[in-house]
Amino acid sequence: MLSKEDNELLVRVGPDTPMGRLMRSYWIPFLPATDLQVDGQPQRVRLLGEDLIAFRDSEGRLGLIDHACPHRGAPLVFGRNEDCGVRCVYHGWKFGVDGKVMDTPAEPESSRLKNNVRIKNYPCVERNGIAWTYMGPNPESPPALPNIEWNLVPQENVHVSFRVQECNWLQAVEGEIDSAHAAILHGRIDSQGAINDWVAKRDLRPVFECQRNDFGMSIASRRVLDEQTHYWRVNQFLLPFYTLVPPQTKYPELSGHAWVPIDDENTLCIMFSYRPVGELYPRTRQLFKEGHAGRETGHASEHAYAPRPPSQPYAKYWTKFNLDTAFLFDYDAQTKTWFSGLPGLWVQDAACQSGVAPIYDRSREHLGVSDTGIAMTRRMLLENVRRMQNGEGGPVRHDDPDLWMVRAVSLTLPAGTSWQDEDQQVHMQARLGADFGYTP
Repeated sequence: MLSKEDNELLVRVGPDTPMGRLMRSYWIPFLPATDLQVDGQPQRVRLLGEDLIAFRDSEGRLGLIDHACPHRGAPLVFGRNEDCGVRCVYHGWKFGVDGKVMDTPAEPESSRLKNNVRIKNYPCVERNGIAWTYMGPNPESPPALPNIEWNLVPQENVHVSFRVQECNWLQAVEGEIDSAHAAILHGRIDSQGAINDWVAKRDLRPVFECQRNDFGMSIASRRVLDEQTHYWRVNQFLLPFYTLVPPQTKYPELSGHAWVPIDDENTLCIMFSYRPVGELYPRTRQLFKEGHAGRETGHASEHAYAPRPPSQPYAKYWTKFNLDTAFLFDYDAQTKTWFSGLPGLWVQDAACQSGVAPIYDRSREHLGVSDTGIAMTRRMLLENVRRMQNGEGGPVRHDDPDLWMVRAVSLTLPAGTSWQDEDQQVHMQARLGADFGYTP
């Protein structure tokens, strides 16, 4: 368990918090680039507790600026995106992507007011359909954009979805790096469905090993297939908020999340699934978009969303699966088919991660051996946060763009062979254009 003080240290992400400062050391993915059209409607965004609007100006440049006009506080989400800037509808003040005031039409022509005011703004870039921003201390000289494989492969190889989850970012991260739950939470009680064929179901008591790396933490679970063979699954946690999950189907792809903190109590879940070589299977993409037999896959389907007004952050990406709807829990299904009674893979995870409180009091936990990866990841995060608190600099290699070239792996190995052997470690290195290098 964590002390209440350490829990607070990890979950608070505002501008003046230690974890917030650590998060701001990194580039942050925050929207699909297609949401931002030239001279299109500004989009309300909240990142790390800061309220912002995103837009694309007349020349195609991305902007991320304060959501409130600095004149009288009017909401810029209603602003007119025109002629290379957003114009406030209250008094016509206009702002460029650089935060400079371009026009104050209600002021005298001789007024120098616009020269003395600048709105908060953050640099943005676009890569492979994703908008990124840097909210750190040196916006004029940010680090290089991270080379992270899901955002580098051809777009036909990858499917990316966005949704809002109503819980703290760390609860979501911990849910995904915990592989002990998979065969239980996601299992069936009848004899149907591929989930019953998971290797993990043959051994519900895995042995865990962890390896700390510059990028974060590798969390390996070993299950026994037979006396001669072990099955290893290695989940990855990559600073500051990425998780990677190993392949596990007949049509394997790599997957994971960026768990981007919206604020202390809400998380933007950016899920990515991709093949390192070759297009994503059409049937796989269809299942991600449409779900299967009324149930959700790992991605939020097009039927999952319950949009909110454009004045709310991430208005398009709220879903109908939340605490108010009990995540559409079905007790009849729980008694007959699905162990959890919850309608689909990501919904099952979300219900367990956020169903008690947006910020859970971790001082009330009773951790077991199967929580080794979670405990060690927390320790690593606390050490990095305290380094920054003590003025010792950011996390190791946080400005190295190749730090994130990592893969999760699922390996079937002879008993006694370690997943940490040099021959196996090579499979954890992401190399653009290179296939798995083993049979998942």
